[in-house]
Amino acid sequence: MNPADHFSADYPEARGKFCAAARQAGAALERLSNPNLGPDGGDISTDIAWFGPTDAPSVLVLLSGTHGVEGFCGSGAQVDWMARGEAGRLPDGVAALLVHAINPYGFAWLRRVTEENVDLNRNWVDFEGPLPDNAGYLDIHDALCPRDWDEAARSRGGALLAGYAAKEGYPAFVAAATGGQYARDDGIFFGGAGETWARRTQTQILGHYLRAARDVAIIDFHTGIGPWGHGERMSPASRSTLEFKRAAEWYGAAVTSLPDGSSSSAVIRGDGLSGAIALLPHARTTPMALEFGTRPGGEVLDALRADNWLHRWGDPLGPQAKSIKATIRDAFYGDTDDWKGMVAGQSLLACRQAVAGLAAALACGSAVK
Repeated sequence: MNPADHFSADYPEARGKFCAAARQAGAALERLSNPNLGPDGGDISTDIAWFGPTDAPSVLVLLSGTHGVEGFCGSGAQVDWMARGEAGRLPDGVAALLVHAINPYGFAWLRRVTEENVDLNRNWVDFEGPLPDNAGYLDIHDALCPRDWDEAARSRGGALLAGYAAKEGYPAFVAAATGGQYARDDGIFFGGAGETWARRTQTQILGHYLRAARDVAIIDFHTGIGPWGHGERMSPASRSTLEFKRAAEWYGAAVTSLPDGSSSSAVIRGDGLSGAIALLPHARTTPMALEFGTRPGGEVLDALRADNWLHRWGDPLGPQAKSIKATIRDAFYGDTDDWKGMVAGQSLLACRQAVAGLAAALACGSAVK
C-alpha cells in the first residue's frame, strides 16, 4: 500500500476518494451541501462518514479542511485510515466520525478562509459579547494587505512588517499578524462578525452524531507550521486541565499547549477544538490539532497575503490566479511522496493512540455522564 495514493490533486478528487473509501469500508455516508460552487462550477460539500453503532459511548472524530486548502492533508489521512481497514479494528463501544472538508469553499478554491473570508479557527467566539482585541493587527494591516500586489508594493509592505517586528519583537509580530482579528473583514486571520456556514455546520454535525457519546477524541488536521512533514500535537487546553493531561497520556509528552504558549502557533481565541468542548458538555472531550510543517513561515504568510489580494482586488479566475493559487497550495500541501508518507504514518499512530485511550476509558468505566 502506497500512502501517497490516498492523497489528491484537488478538492473534487479528494471528495471522490473519501466517499469511495468510506463506501468500501462500510460507512454510513451523509452529504451537507454548501450554497457556493467551486471554481469549476461544481457543487461543494462537507461529507460525513460514520462507523459503528449510533449509540456508541466512545467516538473518535477526524476533522479535515478547517482551513480549506489544508484539507489536502486531512483528507489524505482520513482516506488512508479507511483504506488500511482501521474502521474494522475499532473495539466494541468505540465508533468513528470522519468529517471531510468542513470548510469546502476554502478547500475547493485553495483558500485558507471560508466564503465569508473568515478564519474558521478564529470564528468560535461569543458574538453577543465583547470580541477579542488585537490592536497590533491594525498597526500592520495596510502592510499585510496592500491595495496592489506588484514588486514595489510587496517591497514596501515587507519593509514595514520587518520594522514592526524589529521594534516590537518577533513574537509580538506573529501574535499581531496571525493571532486573529475582528476589526477588518477584508484582512487576513479575520475571525468574523458572526457564525459562518462552516461553524453552523460543524455545530449541527457534532450535536447530531455525538449526542449519545460520553467520551470523545477529536483530531483536527492542519498544516503550515513547523519543519517539513513533522506533526506537532497541539492541545487547545492549558497544561493544568484534565483535557491536556489526557492528551499527554494518550499521545505522549511532546503534546504542546496553545494557550500556554508552548506550541509553535500564536496564542489564538475562537478555535474550533475549544468550541467542540463547549458544544459537548455531556461528554468528556479530548481534542488535539495535528499540525504538519510545510514551508518557512515567511513564505506561508506571503502566500496568504497574495491570496487575500487576489480575492479582494484581483480576479480569482484571471491570469494572475494560476501562479498565486499554485503558491498557496504549495504553502499548505507538501505534494511529495515523502511528505505524504510522513503525514499518513504520524496520523495513523495518533488515531490508534486515541482509540486505545477511548477503549481504556471504557474498560475502566471512566467515561463520564
